[in-house]
Amino acid sequence: MNSPEPKADCFAATNLVAFCQQLYLASGMREDIAATSARILVEADLLGHSTHGMALLPGYLKALIDKTMLAAGEPVVENQRTVAQVWHGQRLSGLWLTQRAIETASLMAKAHGTGTITIKHAHHIACLAAYLEAPARDGLMVIVQSSDPCTASVAPHGGITPIMTPNPIAIGIPTVGDPIMIDISSSITANGPSIRMMKEGKRAPGIWFVDSEGHGSNDPTVAFTEPKGALLPLGGLDAGHKGFGLGLMIEAMTGGLSGFGRADPPQGWGASVFVQVLDPEAFGGRAALERQTAHLRDISHASKPRPDVGRVRLPGERGLARKAAQLADGVELHPSIMPALAPVAASLNVALPLAI
Repeated sequence: MNSPEPKADCFAATNLVAFCQQLYLASGMREDIAATSARILVEADLLGHSTHGMALLPGYLKALIDKTMLAAGEPVVENQRTVAQVWHGQRLSGLWLTQRAIETASLMAKAHGTGTITIKHAHHIACLAAYLEAPARDGLMVIVQSSDPCTASVAPHGGITPIMTPNPIAIGIPTVGDPIMIDISSSITANGPSIRMMKEGKRAPGIWFVDSEGHGSNDPTVAFTEPKGALLPLGGLDAGHKGFGLGLMIEAMTGGLSGFGRADPPQGWGASVFVQVLDPEAFGGRAALERQTAHLRDISHASKPRPDVGRVRLPGERGLARKAAQLADGVELHPSIMPALAPVAASLNVALPLAI
């Protein structure tokens, strides 16, 4: 039986960013890294990705204490050409590294049409959707992919033993008005939502997991308790070859192109990252791109919805609407987040933000 939904806590977004930044600074993180990392975390909660925003902060702060995430430093450029670079992330904040890579790749794209940066040895990069809005509103197409070569929770199609992570890919696409923001994993679901579901005694709405005997299941516990099964690739038991193929592509473009992946000894929770930025002006032009994407948006909205769907929407639409509402009325944090942060904040002598 599912537990009742607990009541969410509501906070001003600016106060949450300041709170996260103070926790980072109190843990020794350099000021510019702390500011960017705090903003990206809260952006995830603004967009509604509550398992990949502030919920991750206790783990990040522990990593700073354990020095598995470094508090200061710079990425090392190990290889570079006009429109491509490989960075060694030095186990710095993956949020800061990814944002910096997007900014650097954007400069390449504005000068040469495209820019690509791969990063190895980054710490975890949180919610990929949180990086998309700004460059897309600036007229640039941005692609972010991530894998964690040091852990595995997703089975290959037809298999049981997990061999890769949920391997997300996100794409920000300019159009007239709000950008299209795609953020999907190559598995049916990700680890964060599955673990939260398990803790809350809930089951998935479909067959999202495979147990240790190879049977499909809607129970997340089969993926995280012994004997372990796994998360299923996108497409599930029937069409999982599609998600498996997508996951393999992301492995190649992150771990493969950066030079650190599953063939190497694991070095702890982190990420191999692929960032690419495209300037439409180097192709058919921004106006042409936006004419096409606006038409796709319009015909999607005009598509007759299923009986249980009020209106067809594009990826990112609901998240951006939620962000606008939460900026105005306050951010509704999942009720598990602030209780998890309270003892950490107390230990660092950082005051909790006041709910509104």
